[in-house]
Amino acid sequence: MSAKDAFHTVVKTALEKEGWLITHDPYALQAGTLELYIDLGAEKVIAAEKQGQKIAV
Repeated sequence: MSAKDAFHTVVKTALEKEGWLITHDPYALQAGTLELYIDLGAEKVIAAEKQGQKIAV
């Protein structure tokens, strides 16, 4: 069983319950000729600052 199989849904659900918007599933990154895939990309707007906060899990 891969890590994504074991933890993906639990982490995604927990982020959504905390108000995070899942923006990428998976989140692909390009670094030169190297392609990377992060399990999830998410963002949450912080109303007090009116700025976006982003994370990659």
